[in-house]
Order: sequence, then structure tokens, then C-alpha cells
Amino acid sequence: MSADMTKRIARFIEPFRVTPGTNVKLAKDYDPGFKAGIDKKKDGVGLLNDGIELLSEYQQRLAAEATRGVVVVLQALDAAGKDGTIRHVMSGVNPQGVRVESFKIPSARELDQDFLRRYQERLPARGEIGIFNRSHYEEVLVVRVHPQNLVRQKLPAETREHHVWKHRFHAINEWERYLTDNGFRVVKIFLNLSKEEQRIRFLRRLDLPEHNWKFSSHDLEERGYWDVYQHAFSEMFTHTSTEWAPWYVIPADRKWFARVAAGAVIANALIELDPRYPTLDEDALRDLQEAKRRLEADAPEGAAPDPFEAAAVPVGADA
Repeated sequence: MSADMTKRIARFIEPFRVTPGTNVKLAKDYDPGFKAGIDKKKDGVGLLNDGIELLSEYQQRLAAEATRGVVVVLQALDAAGKDGTIRHVMSGVNPQGVRVESFKIPSARELDQDFLRRYQERLPARGEIGIFNRSHYEEVLVVRVHPQNLVRQKLPAETREHHVWKHRFHAINEWERYLTDNGFRVVKIFLNLSKEEQRIRFLRRLDLPEHNWKFSSHDLEERGYWDVYQHAFSEMFTHTSTEWAPWYVIPADRKWFARVAAGAVIANALIELDPRYPTLDEDALRDLQEAKRRLEADAPEGAAPDPFEAAAVPVGADA
């Protein structure tokens, strides 16, 4: 990859990065309709295709290296396009190297555990990209908006009453630092949807029969907490965007742009990791040469011993 392309990707995603240590006001600081100067969808589609190709290359290198992994945290309100973003951005990668984990309401067993355990148990392996469709941040979002969930989590009363969110922010930051120190890059993406665009998308689900299944009355109930969620998101960004795992707030009012931007953020993380194909030692290279010799000797009469080597000989070159 050229240094120029690397710089262009880094410049493109910079406006979306939540600078660690800043006091974020989501509605004021980030515009859901921002397009970064890309005015036409067709231009965005071209950029997305380039990003998919890039991700495919780096995912192969990550899998081959098999010493580091990537955890993509994807958060958003309902109808922001999380599933579509995953489907489009990761369409070109090897599915064996990507795991998508969706976290629903915790089970009775999970409520008996500490709040991070179920997320820890579903992390990707080294060489893999894991995508958390909703994540451990639900514990400072949904649980904060609906504090009765703290009671369901069976926390001691004093733990629920004294700085619980401050303590959870600290625990999350330290857990993500631990993952980073162990070779797992944490990439945190928030799809920032406007209230009006959410209303339109809900209506689309109601008006189009093939989209009726996507609508849930629960989504409409959660919309009633819009302002409370905006505050919870702002607090989350303020306290958990760190140098080792910064947040990226992606404008999501245009689905195509959200996909381009999310793909660029993930690609940039892999570029910075720069995974490499393993270098074989002399013994391994000798083993490869011996295997090559045996396969060439096994060629049937009239067949090239190594068709790939033959294809690489320039036209007109001496035999």
C-alpha cells in the first residue's frame, strides 16, 4: 500500500475520532448528516469497494500472522444500520476469520456473573476479527437509562449507589488496556443517527411489508428515552475514549456514508497493526523445497512439473 493512501485514510477518519480527555456533547459536537465532502453515493460506493479490498488483504495477513486480533465494538440506537454495516463492510473478507457476536438481554446465569464476563468469553482468537454487535457498553447505556437493570444484576446495594458509572467506566478502560497489552486491537465505532432519520426509518419498516419484521414496539418505547440516551452516549465518549481505544463517531444519516467511514476506521486499525506473513526459517524452507521436488517428480507424462513456474517464464525467454 502506498504511503499516500495510508495518509488519506487517516485524514478521512480523523474528524470522527473522539479525542481522549475531551468533554463530549454528542448533539453539539457531531453532525449525523456530515459527508466529509463526498457528495454522491456512487463515489461512496467506489470508496467502499476499495476499502473492502483493502480489508480482505489485511485480514489474510492477520490470520497468517496469528499473533494479534481485532475487536470491533459497534454501538448505535435502533435503525442506525449496524447489521447492514457489518454485512457490507465485511463482505470481502474470509468468513472463517471473522466472528460476529450479538449480545441480547443477559440470561439468568449471566446475571450471576460480573458484568464483563460474558463479553470476555466471546472475544476473538488471535488472527481473527471479532465484531461485537452491541457490546459491554450496553452496561453503561441501556443499564444506565433503565437503572432497574442494576437490581436484576444482583449488585450489592452500596455498589449500586456509589459512583457505579464511574467505576464501570474505569473497569472498561482497564479491560480494554489489558486486551491491547495482550495483542488485541479494540476498534470502537458509534453510528450516529439523528432523531428525524430514525423516525423515517421506523416508518419505512411499517410501510413496506418486507420490512415489517424489523419493527418492534420496544424500539418505539426506547425512542421515548432519546434525550436520556444522548446524555449517556456523551458520558460514555467523555470517559472511555482513550489513547489505546478511542471512539469514532460515524455520521449515519446516510447508510452508504456510514459504511464507507466504518470500513475506513477498521482498515486504518489494520494498517496501523501492519500484520505480516510469517517468515520461514532455513529448515522450513528446505522442507518446502523437498515437497516441491517430490510433487514435480510426480507429474504425469506431458504435464509441466510446475505449471505456475512455467507460467512465470517470459515469452521468448530461453528454455
